[in-house]
Amino acid sequence: MKWVTREKARVDRIACPWLIRKFIDPGAEFLYVPKERVRDVARKEGAIPFDTPGAELHHFEADGKEYVSFDAVIKKYDLQDAALMELAKIVRVADGGAGAEPEAAGLEAAATGFRLIARDDLENQRLQFPLYDALYAYCSWKVTQGGRLEPTGG
Repeated sequence: MKWVTREKARVDRIACPWLIRKFIDPGAEFLYVPKERVRDVARKEGAIPFDTPGAELHHFEADGKEYVSFDAVIKKYDLQDAALMELAKIVRVADGGAGAEPEAAGLEAAATGFRLIARDDLENQRLQFPLYDALYAYCSWKVTQGGRLEPTGG
């Protein structure tokens, strides 16, 4: 399946492809195009648009809170994973939303740095996916271990 979004990805437009490949479509192909071309490319390529105005998988409000496209993908595909819910909080804040997740500042900084050093959005995606794997593992640990570290003696 093809998916299309705006170019110059940073947080949400990298988090969504990671989520899609990991939990929905391992063979997904992603297209990053200028924002004014997203709808045309979606029609021409039969691609699903995301994180772009007017797309089903975009920012939304519910229960008086703002959510990002990462949340929209979780909701649409009915993903029920406690670690993903934790990761969604981090992504939401890192993408400019309200919240107190301290990890969000690090994600935003890393995402900005990757965007600056990557040749293009596909390389940015390739570079950032291990970061999301690590954050997902951290969130899994956090929900199963209550976020408590075992003493290491050092």
